[in-house]
Amino acid sequence: MKTVRLGDVCNIVSGGTPSRSKTEYWQDGTIPWIKIGNIKGKYVFEADEYITQAGMDSSSAKMLPKGTILYTIFATLGEVGILDFEACTNQAIAGISIRDSSELQPDYLYYCLKSKKNYANGIGRGVAQNNINMSILRDYMVPLPTIEHQNEIVSILDKASTVITLHQQQLARLDNLIKARFVEMFGDPISNEKGWNTRPLLSMGSCKNGMNFHYDDFGVEINCLGVGDFKDYSIIADTALLSTVSLKEMPSPEYLLQDDDIVFVRSNGNKKMVGRSVAVYPGAVPTTFSGFCIRYRRDDDTVITPYLLRVLKAESMRQKMYGRGANIQNLNQQTLSSLDIPVPPKAMQEQFAAFIAQIDKSKFAVQKALEKAQLLFDSLMQQYFG
Repeated sequence: MKTVRLGDVCNIVSGGTPSRSKTEYWQDGTIPWIKIGNIKGKYVFEADEYITQAGMDSSSAKMLPKGTILYTIFATLGEVGILDFEACTNQAIAGISIRDSSELQPDYLYYCLKSKKNYANGIGRGVAQNNINMSILRDYMVPLPTIEHQNEIVSILDKASTVITLHQQQLARLDNLIKARFVEMFGDPISNEKGWNTRPLLSMGSCKNGMNFHYDDFGVEINCLGVGDFKDYSIIADTALLSTVSLKEMPSPEYLLQDDDIVFVRSNGNKKMVGRSVAVYPGAVPTTFSGFCIRYRRDDDTVITPYLLRVLKAESMRQKMYGRGANIQNLNQQTLSSLDIPVPPKAMQEQFAAFIAQIDKSKFAVQKALEKAQLLFDSLMQQYFG
């Protein structure tokens, strides 16, 4: 199949950012200014910031027409979206416009660039922030079948992508159902408008920071829960699927997870990750947890784990857990000791736990369907773009 250099079939420009110190560049601005966070799917539908014409004139930002393909080249590499309106971008985003649409279909190029995300991250460079320069982007090679074949590929990938999106929306709706039921039964755990008695979190259990590992340790292989395993999960039931670490000896019991333990993200460069929590059920599988985590273990039955986990996942409770570090954000046991947990009647907690169990059955089925759809999509992307 014929391949072409991206820079030979497209015009590629980078964005720019006007000075933040000059409020007149931003105040009452009408020109949409796109950042990495605005690229959330195939189409970029909106901006959350606007600049003035004076701001445009003060920077290297360029007005990009509707239909321009946006590609991130700084910090978060390889995110791609199609601009659905006229806008400009910051310097972390390149704007790509096709010179001849009878030769190269925009949606096809979107999927082609999307397939290169791992490649982009592999070749990115930079000390403080990963990045790729414009010359590297222009040298991307694009397979170029006939326009008819491109349209067929787009049609197939669009359908596969739609199935993935529908499953993701199903999972989001099920999560929202749990959140709504929690608020209906118990209210917000911080404002505690229902007036439940409260108890400090650490009066009902204890915490332990995770293990620090050494690259040259060996002798014992053990499953380990790390920050990368949390994702959007509420429960991790099969810890045998977690990656393993090598240790000189088996950890002491306090570093081994038990059923009903709750593990928090303790430290992470992404503030939104700090305080994220999962309940774990390792059963008989010896499982430890990394030094970037904190384990909480109940020592009485004032609250049950399914209820407590949802208290800790409430947005108002998460806000109290966000760290104060300048670069790496941190959650410590002192912060956890300041959390007061509402304690409704045990029967209500158990009723809520039964509701969660039913929803989790549905979520499990949807998650399996999502994984199957994602596997198919990835296979198709590999088939078409290598």
